Amino acid sequence: MLKQTKIIATISDKRCDVSFLRQLFEAGMNVVRLNSAHLDEEGFLKIIRNTREVSNRIAILVDTKGPEIRTTLADSPIELKTGDQIRIVGDPTGISSRETIYISYPNITDEMKVGDDILIDDGEIDLKVIAVTPGYLLCSVLNDGIVGSRKSVNIPGVRISLPAITARDRDFIALAAEHDVDFIAHSFVRSKEDVLAVQEILDQLNSPIKIIAKIENQDGVDNADEILDVAFGIMIARGDLGIEVAQEKIPGIQRVLIKQAVHHKKPVIVATQMLHSMIHNPRPTRAEITDIANAIYYRTDAVMLSGETAYGKYPVEAVQTMARTAYEAEQTKLTENDIRVPYVQYDEREVTEFLAKQAVKATLRMNVKAIVTDSHTGRTARVLAAFRGKSTVYAITTTERLARELALSYGVWAEYQQGKGDGNTKESRRAYFVEAIKRLLERGLIERNDRVAYLGGSFGEAGGTTYLEIIEAWRILEAKEKYNLPDYTQ
Repeated sequence: MLKQTKIIATISDKRCDVSFLRQLFEAGMNVVRLNSAHLDEEGFLKIIRNTREVSNRIAILVDTKGPEIRTTLADSPIELKTGDQIRIVGDPTGISSRETIYISYPNITDEMKVGDDILIDDGEIDLKVIAVTPGYLLCSVLNDGIVGSRKSVNIPGVRISLPAITARDRDFIALAAEHDVDFIAHSFVRSKEDVLAVQEILDQLNSPIKIIAKIENQDGVDNADEILDVAFGIMIARGDLGIEVAQEKIPGIQRVLIKQAVHHKKPVIVATQMLHSMIHNPRPTRAEITDIANAIYYRTDAVMLSGETAYGKYPVEAVQTMARTAYEAEQTKLTENDIRVPYVQYDEREVTEFLAKQAVKATLRMNVKAIVTDSHTGRTARVLAAFRGKSTVYAITTTERLARELALSYGVWAEYQQGKGDGNTKESRRAYFVEAIKRLLERGLIERNDRVAYLGGSFGEAGGTTYLEIIEAWRILEAKEKYNLPDYTQ
């Protein structure tokens, strides 16, 4: 079974031994996610080292904390009852108690007004502001609950003036660059400026790390198009998003954001609570299975597991469940619901996009079983992924890093092939294509009599995609060195 949808699994340094990671990889995991909010440098490096030992094809994604607000340390859990009144003070050094909850944002009284809500611990506790004073907010408790140390604080509908990047984020970005991490998932992105602020740091570090913008507030939703212009891809982070906006709006927002990402031909990830019940139970709920399938029917590139693999009781089973569900959804999705992918008119990229579309159409109309492309930047493979075809896209990459970057793109099986006629472009292209067909045959993705498509360029790495070839696999294998692809680089 080779699913097309990619799976991201969150890994804790408390459970990241090589044998465990290998089990997840064999179950269908494509990307390892590290949450920097819960890691120190030692744990961070341990996960990276063990992941690389399993396979150089597993991509590594690191979350930044971003501009978040949390409660401070509490001497003991604070029990709140409906109707209680409590003070909220912006002082990151304070110790929270039954009378006063301190939070990490000093300017809280400047931003709030009577009637605003403050949600604590992923929305578990709702406080209503009933008075604003220079030193504190007086709030009424709207539901019973218990507040512990360092719990999340969300303030729906209020724009908080926090920097996009914290000092801790900068440290982890530098660490990620030093150790060849593939993706930075930046939290609470509100506009393209937040993405560009991270890119500036990466440029200073001369790092090729790609940025995934986490969409988890209304500003991010409203500015998704401009964010997609500058980010490598987006993550629909439904946890905080479901607190910042009304929960009933999340399915519609998810569908629109996926469509926007497809139009931009950028990877899109759906995250949060996809198999939440499997943290404690060996079997998921029917609603969770439907949630995964619907994300795929909406045409997401990737789906993500959080607590299910970080600390849950059934991590391997969760990945297996997600992989089986993805495979079934891919087989049953309706082509009439495909998202129309627009061309970039009057642009040199138009040829690539036109040929990619014809290659995907050929999988339906000419029974082409696989599409092969050689890739220096990954763009042709990502354009092919945007059309969400049913046949595998085999991308021959010029670097190991590029193969891992394509681990987020739907339907793309990317591998770095070394030493296939290096120095001779014609020989290299032919050797790469022949090797690709052999690997597709070995994996049982095609048979000798099947047709395959090849998307390539006649003018080298910088010349773009210029042709589409459709041919039976056996003809290429028997022709050997007599087979030629169009090439005008010599």
